[in-house]
Amino acid sequence: MEVSAKIYVAGHRGLVGSAIVKTLEEKGYTNLVFRTHAQLDLTDTAAVAAFFEQEKPQYVFLAAAKVGGIVANNTYRANFIYENLMIQNNVIHQSYLHGVEKLLFLGSTCIYPKNAAQPMSEDALLTGPLEYTNEPYAIAKIAGIKMCESYNIQYQTNFLSVMPTNLYGYNDNFDLEKSHVLPALIRKMHLAKLLSEQQHQAVMDDLKVDAFAKAQTYLSNFGVSADAVEIWGSGAPKREFLWSKDMAEACVFLMEHRNFADVTKGKSEIRNTHINIGTGEDISIKELAQLIAKIIGFKGDLVFNTNKPDGTLRKLTDVSKLHSLGWKHQVALEEGIERLYQWYLKQ
Repeated sequence: MEVSAKIYVAGHRGLVGSAIVKTLEEKGYTNLVFRTHAQLDLTDTAAVAAFFEQEKPQYVFLAAAKVGGIVANNTYRANFIYENLMIQNNVIHQSYLHGVEKLLFLGSTCIYPKNAAQPMSEDALLTGPLEYTNEPYAIAKIAGIKMCESYNIQYQTNFLSVMPTNLYGYNDNFDLEKSHVLPALIRKMHLAKLLSEQQHQAVMDDLKVDAFAKAQTYLSNFGVSADAVEIWGSGAPKREFLWSKDMAEACVFLMEHRNFADVTKGKSEIRNTHINIGTGEDISIKELAQLIAKIIGFKGDLVFNTNKPDGTLRKLTDVSKLHSLGWKHQVALEEGIERLYQWYLKQ
């Protein structure tokens, strides 16, 4: 990519998109195009077509998606499959119609079967049933991979797909009802620490409520008190976490230096051309909670509610393809959590 090339980052305000934008700006790219959801609804086919006709981007990072945790994915199943399919279909198809030189589609490692062999290689795709709670989202992302592959085969486009592992970083979602496990634990333990220090006003400010009793009632719904923090499940499942800026560095590296042809070498059938982006290292939820408690300074109890679901017991990515393409992560988990907590405090 030339530094003057017109680059459209779809989803530029989210955790993924904002990290990509920051990385591009740091590398000297000056012609970036954005639209907020209010300015451009990516599920609106006519609006997306008009945008591409007007802007004619040369490169596209497709980081826009409807995302959420276990509860949101399982509750709003229709929303997750419909909105994600529409976003992908519109952006990928218009990229083809308007001659985009290269597109990078971002998915998630939840595309892999629930009982996939660990670590999960790209060839595990479609080899078994998906995790039920996020099946609609996963199917949408699998469709995105296949759409990119199919357009490349039929129309000779240059569309890449990457599947990042669990991400965390600046601009993360800390909503206790909708956030992923790592930011949720940071906020829970931060608030529990404030409660233990009797910093009532700070708790009210964080939750944006006008009475401490309201704050206590709200936090009790999430198992947060001065003495303890409740965590869903047994704590045994293992998860892999990647600093979002590392993910962005990988995405920009691939867009700058790699093409679809690089992931089809030696293949008799063109499939599973997507690329895992991760660390290749995992940690149990119990160990993660203990690490976050240490960083924040919360000294209360960690209570694991075994009446709540654990989800998949292990989800570790095989990152050998990514390493063979020339990229490896830089930020270790403890350093990343410390960075994110300090960022949260400033917000």
